[in-house]
Amino acid sequence: MILPPFTPIEHPERVLNFMVRTVWGLTDPQRFYALMQEAQALCVPGTYLGDNLFTWGKSNSPFEDKRFVAAWENNCQNDADRAIAWRRYILACAAFHCAQIDGDFVECGVYRGTSIKTIVDYFGKENFDKTFWGYDTFDYNPVEHHAFEGQTTGLYQEIQQRFAGYDNVRLVQGLLPQSLEGNSPERIALLHIDLNSAEFEIAVLDALFDRVVPGGMIILDDYEWSGQYRLQKIAEDAWFAERNYRTFPLPTGQGIVLKR
Repeated sequence: MILPPFTPIEHPERVLNFMVRTVWGLTDPQRFYALMQEAQALCVPGTYLGDNLFTWGKSNSPFEDKRFVAAWENNCQNDADRAIAWRRYILACAAFHCAQIDGDFVECGVYRGTSIKTIVDYFGKENFDKTFWGYDTFDYNPVEHHAFEGQTTGLYQEIQQRFAGYDNVRLVQGLLPQSLEGNSPERIALLHIDLNSAEFEIAVLDALFDRVVPGGMIILDDYEWSGQYRLQKIAEDAWFAERNYRTFPLPTGQGIVLKR
């Protein structure tokens, strides 16, 4: 695997500010963003506002990695894709690590395939020599009240076309975990789970956790989110505790488990 090149920082004194008007769970968005603009003016540079995350005094590393910025920008399809830049960079960094160990990449919960395509493009599809498996129902959402825009009949074919020429990407349509049977890798380096359901995510962990190789990584997209997603954290904490693991909670809302 040819790894993405390192981007040296040419101007240490420069720090980027980032703001996208896409967060969730607001009662008064207009007032919120007015207050956030005022707050940004009171903070030292290095602010990030998006994806329910407001920080300041940070280096905002995702935007200093030129190869990532190109892959991220070229694959953004809406404001939500822009807002979750930090989440996507966590995936890219995990992929950089996992590309150097044995095993395939797996994503459960693909939707439009943007995270898979961003990762592959980060390496360059001509350099990416692992198989990347993507599992989803695509044309419908089995989780109540979680249907996304465009998630109707024909989405699977649309996403297949999006990956035309990406020979290492295998998109598998069907309900998890049944769709894994006879159509999944035996060794996994990176497992990304984004199913918006405690039941489905635990079922995937039951099926795939033992296939994750030592040094491999498991990223739980919704782990540290509250509200309706909190049930996922509660179920996954108990599941991992039985195996003497702890999940690293991230302010992006994700959780990371390192396989030993």
